Amino acid sequence: MRVLAAMSGGVDSAVAAARAVDAGHDVVGVHLALSAQPGTLRTGSRGCCSKEDAGDARRAADVLGIPFYVWDFAERFKEDVIDDFVASYAAGETPNPCLRCNEKIKFAALADRAVALGFDAVATGHYARLQDGVLRRAVDADKDQSYVLAVLTAEQLSRAMFPVGDTPKPEIRAEAAARGLAVADKPDSHDICFIPSGDTRAFLGARIGIRPGAVVDAAGRKLAEHEGVHGFTIGQRKGLGLPGPGPDGKPRYVTGIDPESGVVRVGSAEELQVWTVRAERAVWTSGAAPDGALDCVVQVRAHGGTAPAVAEAVDGGFTVRLREPLTGVARGQAAVLYRPDSAGDEVIGSGTIAGTDSAVPLADAR
Repeated sequence: MRVLAAMSGGVDSAVAAARAVDAGHDVVGVHLALSAQPGTLRTGSRGCCSKEDAGDARRAADVLGIPFYVWDFAERFKEDVIDDFVASYAAGETPNPCLRCNEKIKFAALADRAVALGFDAVATGHYARLQDGVLRRAVDADKDQSYVLAVLTAEQLSRAMFPVGDTPKPEIRAEAAARGLAVADKPDSHDICFIPSGDTRAFLGARIGIRPGAVVDAAGRKLAEHEGVHGFTIGQRKGLGLPGPGPDGKPRYVTGIDPESGVVRVGSAEELQVWTVRAERAVWTSGAAPDGALDCVVQVRAHGGTAPAVAEAVDGGFTVRLREPLTGVARGQAAVLYRPDSAGDEVIGSGTIAGTDSAVPLADAR
């Protein structure tokens, strides 16, 4: 097969490209330039897409003996990922930009161009597995990225390759070193790639501006003022602008955000519990929505816990009724459904969280 290897400049994508070469594929490496100012987006392990990263990717391609190109996707990245991220926070949501990047850039814009140029598949360094078209969790649970890949359609998955998903990360680094790849010990990127400072609130504030509102308790009593709902997310405990804990001496958390009024509601940990999750924009990895109620395991954050549940497709989305409560469930995040009879590692589908309910929906939920 002709395979386009997306090479970020990190160790995972370099080894993924190497394994594609070992498998006998005709491999071409490509680095995506996602920033209009590439020299400004890396500080140690923060950020990505810098000139350093492009150079590291090129050197890895040279070691592998494959052609290498840099494709400019900066404008598309700004529109589909950064602008979407800012608009989502302004609307009181908590988006996941990595998920949107996979959906809109790596497996849409990139894959479409690859197909147009005659490539059969796109290989990336994501930690996930594909078996007979089925998306599964990676062997390395700590590095698993199936959650942020669950937005991919059946067609997109049919053109994807995840060569490192069957190997723990320490072994990937050891393999890179054995292959003579200079990125073997390069630190992993973390946080949001286009906010190298790590200060999300400042990044959003510079683009949204000051939109004052009030922080209130469950009874509606004003506790403090704030400069914009973009500075908060459901489940947040720190940075609330409050002088201390609640009257009961326990920590207070963000339990609700109203972008229209600017009200941020805080309450106890118990008030964060939800039993129903409503999702929109459903994507089913099989290509078709399931009929009727579906037993599943649901995950609502990239590195969050899971809970057994029953899901049902509704009006282009789905409703999830939990058998155990989840906390910190925020609008804008993804709800990813896994099949419970496959050790919870087979992805069924995903949707964008649009709302929650704290009422216990199942008679046997407890």
